[in-house]
This record gives sequence, structure tokens and C-alpha cells, in this order.
Amino acid sequence: MLQIDVVIVEDDPMVVEVNRGFINAVPGFRVAGVASSGREAVEIIKEITPDLALLDIYLPDMDGVTTLQEIRRLGLPTDVIIVTAAHDAETIQNVFRYGAIDYIVKPFKFARLKTALNSYATLHSKFRRHKQMNQNEIDSLALSRGQQLDEGVPKGLNEITLKQVYLHLLKEGGALSAEEVAEGVGLARVTARRYLDFLEKSNRVVLELQYGSVGRPVNRYRTIE
Repeated sequence: MLQIDVVIVEDDPMVVEVNRGFINAVPGFRVAGVASSGREAVEIIKEITPDLALLDIYLPDMDGVTTLQEIRRLGLPTDVIIVTAAHDAETIQNVFRYGAIDYIVKPFKFARLKTALNSYATLHSKFRRHKQMNQNEIDSLALSRGQQLDEGVPKGLNEITLKQVYLHLLKEGGALSAEEVAEGVGLARVTARRYLDFLEKSNRVVLELQYGSVGRPVNRYRTIE
């Protein structure tokens, strides 16, 4: 079995040990190093070039977003999964823009991290086996990644679009109609409604009915606090 080396970037020793135990419990993964600050993380990653880093946002010197930016600026070939208590929309959006492959909010269950690691192992293996990929292989890879990162996403829905819809609700803060979400994200209203209905059924947003003076009530959606 292919060995995947992981660096844990976390300043709480107790959390480090919990994450170490989780990682070691997933076949094919091993902890190759630990860093307690952003600068230390960059130096360790430069030195041992691990396959993957679990990166916290809240670090004593520079935050995880800045650390991720520095990893990318240096061109270091290490993938990053964010593991943090931070869950504001701006941070989430920024780390995905800078190339994080997943985002796990503390506290989390072992099953969530295991899913993320197994998903990464699948991607890692495919990239090592194929020097070139055709469009069908790329589409298959993207689809399998989406299903593994969020196994509840039904056929016909795209995980990236789902994240965009959810992030838009987070950024706006209030309750929005399907039409408002569609305009904000750039979707057809009926498409936005399908994503919103799925988020509501999976208990990520709540549905509110807004009654006007005449006509049918309007469905409005907001994220759960």
C-alpha cells in the first residue's frame, strides 16, 4: 500500500495527539511531522515535502490562511486540509481559493476526517497512476471527489455549486429566496431551488415562509446559527 505522509499543524498538544491517533487509524497514512506555528509548518514542509498537511487557522504567529498562501507562493507540492474551529464564510472562501482540498470544522467526528483522508488517498493514487488524463477521466475524478467529500449529495447536484450556494447564504446573513440566491450565484431559479431544498433536507439551512398582503407565501432560506 502506498504510504501517504502527513504533517499536523496545530498549537494545542492535546489536539495534536487526537489528530495523530485519527491519522494513524486510517490505513496508508502516517504522521511525518508536527508544527505548532505557521512558520515552523512552512520550514518542515520545505524540508520533508509531505503529501498532505492538516492545517489549523488559529496559529500563534501567522494564521492558517497566510500559511497556506506561503506554501503556495513557494510552490511546495503539499496538499492541505484545513482543520479548525473557524467557520466564517470569508475564511472558508479564501482557503478554497488558495487551494485547500477540504475544510473540517472542530469539533468533528473521526468518520469525517476518515472520509476526507480516504477521498484524498483516491485522488493521490489516481494522479500517481496517470501521466495524462482525457476529459472523461477528469470528469470521473471530479465527480468521485465530490461524492466522497459529501456522500449525501444526490445525482444531478454538483458539490462545488452546493458550496457556492451555501457560502452565499452565509455571506448575506439573512433569509433569501431562491430567486435572490440564483441571482447572487448565477444560477437559474429552478436550479437554485433544488440546491436550497437539498440543504434544507440535510439540516444545513432552515426554511421560512414570508407572507405578503396578497398571493402565495415566499419560501426563504437561511443558514442555521
